[in-house]
Amino acid sequence: MSERDDFLFPRSRYHGEFTPEKLVFNSNLQEFAQRVNYICGLETNGKVTSEEAYQQIKQLWKKLRSSKKSLGIGKSSDQPPENS
Repeated sequence: MSERDDFLFPRSRYHGEFTPEKLVFNSNLQEFAQRVNYICGLETNGKVTSEEAYQQIKQLWKKLRSSKKSLGIGKSSDQPPENS
């Protein structure tokens, strides 16, 4: 990545239980958060409407949810029992 990309799309280290799938999802989650931040800034400054911002964030959320499902994150083996 170039310095500009590092500035625009910063990445934090992963501090959870390591699996390749969880690392990829963490990266996707960080990208989602960064893009939502940009969209909110654009909406706040009047560059996009509230409806446009909502639709863009909704699409990003669907993409993130699809990523989670395809990577198998959050299946019963990853989650603690609900009644504990």
